[in-house]
Amino acid sequence: MTTVSPPSPAVPASATPQGGPHRLGSGPSLGAPLLQLQGVHTHIGAYHILHGVDLAVPEGEVTMLLGRNGAGKTTTLRTVMGLWGASQGSLTFAGAPLPRATPEVAQAGIAYVPETMGIFSDLTVAENLLLAARGAQRLSDLDGERLEWLFGLFPALKKFWLYPAGKLSGGQKQMVAIARAMVEPRRLLLIDEPSKGLAPAIVQNLIEALRALKAQRTTVLLVEQNFAVAQALGDRVAVMDNGRVVHAGAMQDLIDDEAKQQELLGLSLGAHQ
Repeated sequence: MTTVSPPSPAVPASATPQGGPHRLGSGPSLGAPLLQLQGVHTHIGAYHILHGVDLAVPEGEVTMLLGRNGAGKTTTLRTVMGLWGASQGSLTFAGAPLPRATPEVAQAGIAYVPETMGIFSDLTVAENLLLAARGAQRLSDLDGERLEWLFGLFPALKKFWLYPAGKLSGGQKQMVAIARAMVEPRRLLLIDEPSKGLAPAIVQNLIEALRALKAQRTTVLLVEQNFAVAQALGDRVAVMDNGRVVHAGAMQDLIDDEAKQQELLGLSLGAHQ
C-alpha cells in the first residue's frame, strides 16, 4: 500500500464495468475489501473536501454510502475514479495501489455511473453502449450473451435499442447509464444516486434491476438519498459527514436502530418505506 501524492490534472471519465453472466476470476475472497481507502484527503482548488476518509468495500456485496448533502459522497466516488486526485492517504484495489489516471482506473476494472448519467443524448442506445465497450469497434463485436443479460435486467434497452438516448424518459436514461457501465465485465461499480428525480414506480423497477445485479454477487459502492433504496439493496453501509466516514457497519444494524438513523442522518428509514 503506497501513499497517494498530490493530484495531477484530471482525465476525462470513462464509464465501463463488471458483474453479469461471466463470473469473476481470481481475487480477494468473498467479504474481503476489494476497495479500501485509508486517510484519504481531497482538495478541489482551495477547498478541502475529504478530511481523512477510511472506507472498505467488501467484494461481492453492495455497500451503501449515505450522508447529508455536501457530506463528501460524490467526491469520494470521483476520487476513486481519478477524476479528482487524492492529496493525501492511500487507495488500494484488489490488494494493489489504485492507479491515479481515470483510464487506468477503468482498465483495472472499476466503472462509474455519475449522478448526471453521462449518456450521449444524440446517439442511439446501441451507440451509447458501443462507445462504452472498449473491446468493440462495431455492434456485432458486442458480447451477445452479455447483451441478452442486460436486456433481461433493463427491457427498455431492447425496446429502444435504435432510439436516440436523449428521447428516453429519466428512468430509461438511468438504465442506459447503468448498462453502459456493465456492457463489459467489471470488478466494481460506483453508482451515484441512481434514483434521484425518478417517479416511485420507476424507482421500484430500478431496485429490481439492481437486486438482479446483487444476486450475481456484483460488488457495488452506491450513493443514495432514497433510504428505501438503501434498505432494499445494502449489505454494508458507511455514513459520511463533513468529509469523513462517521459510521460503518452492517446495513441491517442501521435499519434496526432508528435512534442511530436519527443521529447519523436526521431521518428514519422507516419513514421512507
